[in-house]
Amino acid sequence: MAILSSRIGKADLPTSPPFVKPRVMDSAPLEEEVTIPREDGLRPRAFDDYIGQSSLKQVLGIAVKAAIGRGDPLDHVLLYGPPGLGKTTMALVLAAELGVKCRITSAPSLERPRDIVGLLVNLQPRELLFVDEIHRLTRVAEELLYPAMEDQRLDLTVGKGSTARTRTLELPPFTLVGATTRAGALSSPLRDRFGLTQRLDFYCLQDLQAIVRRTADLLTVPLTNKACMEIARRCRGTPRIANRLLRRVRDFASVKTKMTVIEASIVKEALDLHQVDSSGLDESDRRLMKVIFHSYGGGPVGLETLAAALGEDPSTLESVIEPFLLQMGFLQRTQRGRIITSAGRKHLESIEVK
Repeated sequence: MAILSSRIGKADLPTSPPFVKPRVMDSAPLEEEVTIPREDGLRPRAFDDYIGQSSLKQVLGIAVKAAIGRGDPLDHVLLYGPPGLGKTTMALVLAAELGVKCRITSAPSLERPRDIVGLLVNLQPRELLFVDEIHRLTRVAEELLYPAMEDQRLDLTVGKGSTARTRTLELPPFTLVGATTRAGALSSPLRDRFGLTQRLDFYCLQDLQAIVRRTADLLTVPLTNKACMEIARRCRGTPRIANRLLRRVRDFASVKTKMTVIEASIVKEALDLHQVDSSGLDESDRRLMKVIFHSYGGGPVGLETLAAALGEDPSTLESVIEPFLLQMGFLQRTQRGRIITSAGRKHLESIEVK
């Protein structure tokens, strides 16, 4: 390939092997994954194993069957929603349902043009490319993706000055699956090139209980149904947190008890030790609410004042701690500041009584 100028320089050319080596996930399980339960093999591999998100599965299931029936690649898919709800897992399920490999990368790792070029030129026909945190792509990477997504080609500038010319590389048909927690941060030209845009919502208690049960069975952790529900209640509607809490319960039970079956009381004791209460609030959440309630009479109080009182960065409070409190209805944001709601007051009072 000739030397590229301006946007893509000599150092940006893909080589073999490419500079960026994405994970390649085959749809077929490895032999050891079939015979030995693995903690990194908890992700479902088919729509039937994927619990919850019924409307999302219905939409994507129809698209997958239609693409297979036509012999075409699946249209590009954008998945957005809060972290931990299964965007990466859904990409792997799509690849398994299509019978193709899934190459996994993240936008922050695609800093230079050669990174995205190296990925695209090494794709096989109908393969799935998953880009996590796609809203963090650089402008150059986005511009390279536009013709790749629409026309399966790369437009490169070759040479410099008066000798510069445009060269086109044909790409095999592929499917780009982008995942983001901030759909509004994507540029309109990139967002409009996705044929399917779907949001993942928080999970209901019944789905979370089923997820905890499935994970417990895979990890051979003996849980009662009430114990599964107790974990589901405290995981903020997020499967990733549910699986993390299950591991902490397993550790606690293996060290502190000699019971063959883990009851709900053991789950409560274990998660109380980790300061996760019955509504899923942790110590940081409760600390924020207590400061507003006891020091400022329930509010309103400004974000900067809260940050100074708690010794936290304002952006941490706004993006990490407050969203779940707002979702639960324990906190309100107003023009005058933050206010504890009546539900938040009742929750604090119930905690302090205990």
